[in-house]
Amino acid sequence: MAGAFDFIIVGKGMMGAAAARHLARSDAKIALIGPDEPEDWSSHGGVFSSHYDNGRITRTIDADPVWALLARRSIERYGEIANESGVDFYSEAGCLIAAPLPGGVDSYLENVISARDRLGVDALFVGEHDLADQFPWFRFPPGYGGVFEPRNAGHINPRELVRAQVVLAEKAGVTIIRSEVVSVEETGKAVAVRTVEGASFIGSRVLIAAGGFSISRQLLARPLDLVVKARTVLFAEVAEDDLPRFAGMPSLIGVAPQQDESYYLLPPIRYPDGKFYIKIGGDPSDINLADESDVRAWFRGDANRAAADHMAGLLSRAMPSFAPATLKWSPCVTTFTRHGYPHIGFTGSDRIAVLTGGNGAAAKSSDEIGRLGAILIENGQLDAPEYETDFAVCYR
Repeated sequence: MAGAFDFIIVGKGMMGAAAARHLARSDAKIALIGPDEPEDWSSHGGVFSSHYDNGRITRTIDADPVWALLARRSIERYGEIANESGVDFYSEAGCLIAAPLPGGVDSYLENVISARDRLGVDALFVGEHDLADQFPWFRFPPGYGGVFEPRNAGHINPRELVRAQVVLAEKAGVTIIRSEVVSVEETGKAVAVRTVEGASFIGSRVLIAAGGFSISRQLLARPLDLVVKARTVLFAEVAEDDLPRFAGMPSLIGVAPQQDESYYLLPPIRYPDGKFYIKIGGDPSDINLADESDVRAWFRGDANRAAADHMAGLLSRAMPSFAPATLKWSPCVTTFTRHGYPHIGFTGSDRIAVLTGGNGAAAKSSDEIGRLGAILIENGQLDAPEYETDFAVCYR
């Protein structure tokens, strides 16, 4: 297969698929290129994506006004995306943020309350003595309080959100090419994109939304200032006869004065194997992946057993009455930029742009991030004065 397009998006993940859906409204000729999830991670030689998961926390409260607006605008469109695609991906289970009470050394919860008030979010403060009554699944150290956001918060299924975005993009006329891109090269007044099978495509402009694989020199000749960190996530299986007592359980962000004691967890979610798992994150390790071969190897491997054991300890303290049927863990990666916001900009060429850098906060906000990427590639510049950043692309 070969063809010419006005715009080509490289990367069929959360940002790339969202960008394709929004860009389709331009009536331009568009291609979205990226492989599907491999059936067997351990034997897969190609690229991976961090959206290969069924649970990510979503919420609107954020002390950072940029991330708060990205989240709010994305969450406001969840219903539209689900209704038009016929794909359900969002559960409004609510989100509890628990941390040391205001007035002490730790100001995290105080900052959350200030952000709540500034954003006008309907979220109740929960005092120390009410936490156990209102949220009987959890236990917290003495001196903890919480803020509970019951609406526009809970969790999303990243796999299904990407599927919904792709369904809508394809319905709007976007060509979906389920393959891995191995090179992107500017050739005069166009950009040549080649896939692993040897197919070539030409685009007037190309948007690279390849997540952790955006560090590939085959995609971008000039290396981004993008740190790709190896992460391990833990999955605790909930026995079928134990499921009823978790009805009504929200997502939880637990914040501790010591960073390695902080964590997040989600209520029981059904995964592709048909079983329900409580997912917990809070990997304290600091493992940088230097190049794309390291990223591939990490996804093919067994992740970090020590990190999994650490998170199992966090889970047992946060939910002492829960006895997992089994425990398993999986690899993931998180990308970080210098300024803490996504890279949304051109790369020194006015034909090749980049959309990457989730900073551990982008899953819930991916639709708005994708919309900004679509504006950039369609108009040749990003005009978004409502954001207190220019989302500049930074280099090493």
